[in-house]
Amino acid sequence: MSTTPRTASPRHYLMCRPTHFRVTYAINPWMDPAKPVDTELAVAQWEDLRNLYLRLGHRVDLIEPLPDLPDMVYAANGATVVDGKVLGARFRNAERAAEGPAYLEWFRSHGYTETLDPVHVNEGEGDFLVTGDRVLAGKGFRSAPESHGEAQEFFGRPVIGLELTDARYYHLDTALAVLGPDEIMYHPEAFTPGSRAVLERLFPDAVLADAEDAAVFGLNAVSDGRHVVLPEAATGLAAKLADRGFEPIGIDLTELLKGGGSVKCCTLELRSAAV
Repeated sequence: MSTTPRTASPRHYLMCRPTHFRVTYAINPWMDPAKPVDTELAVAQWEDLRNLYLRLGHRVDLIEPLPDLPDMVYAANGATVVDGKVLGARFRNAERAAEGPAYLEWFRSHGYTETLDPVHVNEGEGDFLVTGDRVLAGKGFRSAPESHGEAQEFFGRPVIGLELTDARYYHLDTALAVLGPDEIMYHPEAFTPGSRAVLERLFPDAVLADAEDAAVFGLNAVSDGRHVVLPEAATGLAAKLADRGFEPIGIDLTELLKGGGSVKCCTLELRSAAV
C-alpha cells in the first residue's frame, strides 16, 4: 500500500459530443460495421464522462461535431498541446483525414497562436503522451516515426519513441497511460522487447496491466494526479491503482469502444504555457 499523498490538479480538456457517432468502416480491430451501434447510448455515456470531469473540478471545452466525421468524438487524436503550443494531427486513414484541419481550425479560432500543421503522420495524443518534461511517442501502426522528430523540434522536449506490436493496441494511449509526472501504467506485451526495456529503465515502478485489463481498454485512462478515470471493466487495474494511493473511478463507455476508443480517446488535454 502506497503512503504517497495524491493531489489532484485542475485540468483543461477538449471533447466532442458523439452526435454523429457510427461505425460504417473498419480501420482498427475493434470496429465492425455489422455490429449495431446505439448513438443515443453513446451520447449518454459520453455525457457521463463529461459530467464526471466537471464534478472533479476540471474545465471542459467542446468542439462542434461534423456530420461526416463519426470518429471526431475521439478528441485525443485531434492534436497534441504542450506549453500552449498546438501540434496538429495528420491521419493515416482517409476516413479521418478531415479531422486534423477541423481541430486545428478550432484552436486557431480560440486564440492559440503557436500551431503547426504537421508534415508527417501523427494521430495526436493517441500516440503522443506527455509525462514530466518528456513526450512518449508511439509508432508501429498509425503515427510515422518521422513525426517524433517533428514533435521534438516543435515542442523542444525530448521525445521517446516506443514501438507497438499488437494491432489491438494501435495507438500508444491504448497500451499506456500517464498517471503523473514520473508515473505510468502500461501493458508490457503491447511493446517490442526494446521498447519494454526503455519503459523499465525510465519507469521501474510502473503499474503493469495484465492482458485481461488491457483487453477492456483499461489503459485508455485519464489521471489528474489523484483520480484515475478508466473503463469500469478494468477491475484488476483499478485495484492496483488503489494500492498505489490513487482513486480509480470506473465508467461505462462500452458503446464508444465499438469504434476503438474509451476514456482517453475522448479527452484531449489542453496544457497551457504555464504548465
